[in-house]
Amino acid sequence: MSDTIVQDGVGEPDDLDRLWTPHRMAYIRGENKPANATSGECPFCRIPSIDDAAGLVVRRGRLAFVVLNLYPYAPGHLMVCPYRHVADYTATTDEEAADIADLTRRAMSVIRSVSGAGGFNIGMNQGVVAGAGIAAHLHQHVVPRWTGDQNFMPIIGRTKTLPELLTDTRSLIADAWDR
Repeated sequence: MSDTIVQDGVGEPDDLDRLWTPHRMAYIRGENKPANATSGECPFCRIPSIDDAAGLVVRRGRLAFVVLNLYPYAPGHLMVCPYRHVADYTATTDEEAADIADLTRRAMSVIRSVSGAGGFNIGMNQGVVAGAGIAAHLHQHVVPRWTGDQNFMPIIGRTKTLPELLTDTRSLIADAWDR
């Protein structure tokens, strides 16, 4: 074996570990993206009409709900979405904004209790140019973080590591919500 590291995953062994994530191709190809901005095409409008486990819904509030991100940045990555099909945070009612805030606070407490998260990234990408994958329906990300959790993987390795299935994460968080 030469001293040159080969990173293509074929040929001679190169002492690199590989985490294959073929499930990410659906996201990369945009297979689950809505065809247009209408509520009929919106996954965040469809999710509340299906079973919680099938839709990865963790909790339903009065005006908003909490759902696991199908393409998470970290284990336990949740999104808080209003039921109403609204794109911009400034267009929410005071009651919707309060429900989103209350569900976000509770999500943080629950995730800390079941996983020991050391911190969180919380935010909304408002509009396509700001990075919103589904810009037509407001959703707030709640991303738990741990010291050294992703370290170099997303930046250098272009890989995200998730230690459990989304259905297991959903059950863990949903079961702990009322504790």
